[in-house]
Amino acid sequence: MKITKIETVWFEEITEEEWRRQHGQARQFAPRTLWVRLHTDEGLVGLGETYYQPRAVSAIIHDCYAKLLLGRSVFDIECHWNNMFSTVNFFGNAGAEIRGVSAIDIALWDLLGQYLGQPIYNVLGGRTRERIPVYNTCVNSGRHMDFTAFTDPTKIGDLARSLLDQGIRRMKIWPFDQFGVSVAGPEKSANDVPTPGIPTAVGLPAPFIDRADLKKGVELVGAVRKSVGDKMAIAIEGHSRWGLGAAVEIAEALGGFDNMMWIEDLTIADNVEALARLKAASTIPLAASERLYSRHQYRTLMENDAADIIIPDIGWCGGITEFRKIANAADTYLLPVTAHDCTGPVVLWASGHAMLHLGNGMLMEAVRGFWDGGWYNDVMTEPVPIVDGHFTLGSAPGLGAALREDIFANPQVKHETST
Repeated sequence: MKITKIETVWFEEITEEEWRRQHGQARQFAPRTLWVRLHTDEGLVGLGETYYQPRAVSAIIHDCYAKLLLGRSVFDIECHWNNMFSTVNFFGNAGAEIRGVSAIDIALWDLLGQYLGQPIYNVLGGRTRERIPVYNTCVNSGRHMDFTAFTDPTKIGDLARSLLDQGIRRMKIWPFDQFGVSVAGPEKSANDVPTPGIPTAVGLPAPFIDRADLKKGVELVGAVRKSVGDKMAIAIEGHSRWGLGAAVEIAEALGGFDNMMWIEDLTIADNVEALARLKAASTIPLAASERLYSRHQYRTLMENDAADIIIPDIGWCGGITEFRKIANAADTYLLPVTAHDCTGPVVLWASGHAMLHLGNGMLMEAVRGFWDGGWYNDVMTEPVPIVDGHFTLGSAPGLGAALREDIFANPQVKHETST
C-alpha cells in the first residue's frame, strides 16, 4: 500500500470580535489545530494531528516531508520516522519540524490499523487495561467555563463538585499565572496583548512572587478542600512562569495539602538542573513536560532525576512511534507517563490507544469543554469515548474515528495537497 497524496487541513482564524459574538469567552481552538490526511492507492485515508501555527507546519510537510513519503510504503513507519527526523535534524528538529513528524506518524499508524482491521492498540501489542482515568484541565470552552470558575474562590468549590458528578476525580488548575510577568512589555498592560492560548498562560519567568499573591493562589486550593475534602486530586500547572526561587516558594506553600496530584512546569522545562533542584525541594510530585521533544530531551530529564511523572504530547513529541519510546524509557526508571492533550481530538484518540497499551500509563488529560458537547464533536465522526471519568475504546480499526467530510463546506477551512 503506497502513499499517493498528502493533505493538510486547518481552520483559518476569524477576528476576535466575531468569535466573541459567536462563542462568548471561550478561546478559538480549532484554528490552531492542523490535521494531516495520508491518501493511499488502496483508497484508505489515515488521519493525524498536531497543534500550533498550522501554516508553518503545513509548509514543512509539503516542502520537505512529502518528498520523503510520496510513492513509499505505508508499512515502513520506523523508516519514515527516522528519515523525516534525520532530514530536519540537520538544521535542528524542534518546533514545526517535530510537530509535522508527529502528525504524519499518527496518520501512518491509523492507516496500518485500518489495513489490518485492528485498532491501533492491538497493532502496538494489545491492551494492558480496558479504560484509563482522565483529569480535567480547567479551561473555558463550550458550555463549561471552568477557567472562570477556578479563578474565583467562591466558585471553584462548585466546579470541583460538578466534575465529581461526572465521575472526574482529578483537576488541573494554574492559580499563580495571574501574578506572573506578561508579554505585554513596559508600555502596555497585560490585557492589551492577546496570548495564543489559555488566558494568562504565556509570559516570562518571574524572579519572585509576592507573599500576598502566593496566599491568593493557595486560597483557591484551600477552597476545593473546604468544598469536597480530599475527594478531588489537584494538579498545579505553572506554564513555566516562574524562576527557581519562586517555584520553590509555591511548592512549599502547597505542601500542606492532601491529594496533590503533581506540580507541573513551574519553571522552564528544558532547564533540567533547575527542575532537579525543585523536585528535591518539593513534597509534591513533579511532572514534566509536553514542552520537550523526542526521546533525546526526555532522556536528560530522566537521567538527572528531574521529574516524578513524564508528560509527553503525542502530537508534539514525535507521534505514536516516539511516544512509546519515551514511555518505555520512563518505565526503566519506574516512572509513570500521562498523555497531554489540550489541543485536538485526534491527539486525544491517539493518546488513548497508546495509554491503553502501555504498562506504565497513569492518566490522560482531557478538557470537558472540548468533548462534553464541545467542538471535538463538531469535527469528528465519532463522539469522544469518555464515560464516568474514564477513556475507553472499542474495536474499530485504526484510530476508530475520522474527520467529518462536512467540515470542508466551512468557508474557514484551508487545505493544501501534495501528490
